[in-house]
Amino acid sequence: MYVVVEKILDPAEELPLIWPIQGTTGYEFLNYVTGVFCKTSSKRALDRIYTRFTGLQSSYEDLVAEKKRLIMGRHMAGDVDNLALLLKRISGRYRHGADITLYGLKRALVEIMALFPVYRTYISNDVFSDADREYMKDAISKAFKSNPALANELGFLQGFLLLKFEDYLTEEERAQWTHFVMRFQQFTGPLMAKGFEDTVLYAYNRLVSLNEVGGDPQRFGFSLKEFHAFNKRRASLRPHALNATATHDTKRGEDVRARINVLSEIPQEWARTINAWHKLNRNKKKKVRGFTVPDKNDEYFLYQTLIGALPFAQKDYPEFADRLTQYAVKAVREAKVHTAWLKPDDDYEEAFLSFIEHILRPSEDNQFLAAFVPFQRKVAFYGMLNSLSQTIIKLTAPGVPDLYQGTELWDLNLVDPDNRRPVDFRMRIKYLHEIKARVDADVLALITELRSTEHDGKIKLFLIYMALKARKDYSELFEKGAYEPLRASGQLKDHLIAFSRHHGMTWALTVAPRFLTGVVKEGEYPLGHHVWADTSIHLPKGAPSLWKDAITQQGVKGQGALLAGEIMRHFPVTMLTGKEDT
Repeated sequence: MYVVVEKILDPAEELPLIWPIQGTTGYEFLNYVTGVFCKTSSKRALDRIYTRFTGLQSSYEDLVAEKKRLIMGRHMAGDVDNLALLLKRISGRYRHGADITLYGLKRALVEIMALFPVYRTYISNDVFSDADREYMKDAISKAFKSNPALANELGFLQGFLLLKFEDYLTEEERAQWTHFVMRFQQFTGPLMAKGFEDTVLYAYNRLVSLNEVGGDPQRFGFSLKEFHAFNKRRASLRPHALNATATHDTKRGEDVRARINVLSEIPQEWARTINAWHKLNRNKKKKVRGFTVPDKNDEYFLYQTLIGALPFAQKDYPEFADRLTQYAVKAVREAKVHTAWLKPDDDYEEAFLSFIEHILRPSEDNQFLAAFVPFQRKVAFYGMLNSLSQTIIKLTAPGVPDLYQGTELWDLNLVDPDNRRPVDFRMRIKYLHEIKARVDADVLALITELRSTEHDGKIKLFLIYMALKARKDYSELFEKGAYEPLRASGQLKDHLIAFSRHHGMTWALTVAPRFLTGVVKEGEYPLGHHVWADTSIHLPKGAPSLWKDAITQQGVKGQGALLAGEIMRHFPVTMLTGKEDT
């Protein structure tokens, strides 16, 4: 039976190997593939831009702990009380615990849970893995540092959570200790979901493409080396886990993230642009109880959202404005700074919606829209190229590709319920029939047309169709094939993600460009030798010398290395297949 679980993993966390499953529903893949399109070298620049614009000084770690404490105080107080009472009943029997108060135990529990690094551990009567032990130690160590006044309580609690049984304990007493730890584990997961997913991801807005379920927004993307290492582990341990890039629960659509990632490539331009927008929009803000709405953090969040989710077609702007207002209310309530679900601040929300309505109002004297649209269109173009690269990686990397409903075309949705709206499958079926007919007739003519009409999303559907067709033809290769990173050389080597899949005599090779704002002009596809010059992909030992491009259906020859400009003459990503020379 094929079984995957919706388990949210930290980027450095692995599934327990003893679980008899194929893997997860793919959030870890989503975050790695998003991160490899974030330019890690821009971290300091984006840190400075975010801090200067918003004025926020608190660290990310402090924010996470603060929001988790907030959730425990407002929404999980009864759970924490019951856990502390259980611990007190057990601890009162032991000489080291009799003098510790219920209040002290509760404070120590709150501190450890606020600093717990993962969703949950899986300690039981039979299992206590080394990884789970390290997560417990990490949380306890951080709690000691953050609140040394609780050293006595934390030291006592440490013995319980690490199951350091005293020699004199009976089997029944040991079982009670383990029962407490298992109860403790039941609360860290919901706390992470409510405190991190549903709060921090709306309050920490440095680059919101990284604010995703299972992600680590503090970590500014992944290096190519880290991305390849993740895929190699996946091929070895969980080759049939899902490769997701969007789900029912993602905070923004896959192509929204692909757009926002472009900002990491142009930090100086981004800084100039948002400061100019802020000045243009100052007179559109309102005062609520003495402070300006929206605050700068919400404003920063809004601009990124507009860049990522604005539709290609102007005719869709009015519907988008309606969706955006609903999303904006949800976002500020989830952030729990000025308003919240249980205690909405109508004045703040109405002032925020008024600001959105004013800056998006179509008129000749709307200076913001006049400045915003050209910049947004530029980002959208490069985001579209990111999306095609992201798509081919998802379809060829180790794992089973998962296409969430509607993502066959551009996915510019926001969080639920926006990403659960009805999907026009009839239109997609119509597009697919057209693509199939044109592929058989003249695939290069079709590609040329798709490149000139990319706004309708057919170019993405074409890529998905051609790649899935090749996966079907080479199913054993993609089910069982080894993964090997490929080395690039030349002046644009850092702008390529390349890897091979190999099984028996059969090979597949994927090449996906990235960071293209400095490679091609807006509107220009990264095609041909005049773009890629001397950049080449080095082939592994035993690789074929004759290849077929599964996307363009063209033949490619090369021994030892392939020129990037040769394999990307017609389409901006490449999937080559071939058999070893005999």
